[in-house]
Amino acid sequence: MNIEDIREHCLTKPAVTEELPFGPDTLVFKVGGKVFLLVGLDQVESLSFNVKCNPDVAVELRLNYPETVIPGYHMNKKHWNTVYCNRQLSDERLRTFIDDSYALVYNSLSKAVKATIK
Repeated sequence: MNIEDIREHCLTKPAVTEELPFGPDTLVFKVGGKVFLLVGLDQVESLSFNVKCNPDVAVELRLNYPETVIPGYHMNKKHWNTVYCNRQLSDERLRTFIDDSYALVYNSLSKAVKATIK
């Protein structure tokens, strides 16, 4: 998986925006104005991205895939994981992490915001 694969997958989801709110080196994907994925644009040797995760699942993933999933870099460690691409997990499995993060954030949106998305 490469950064363009991540971008394309994120943009297939309804009402996703991409922004650079933290400067030119961090691409942020949001739904309803809330972040569900961050990826550094300056990564050269090893590509990773941050996704939101259910706290119980986050810990389980870190235990099961210690080479690939770590507590979210510069994020709330309880709710965010940093996931490395091209290590232990297939691209399809990495896409499920993105899908789960999107769903978690989307489901936390107010009814009013969800209504504007549908």
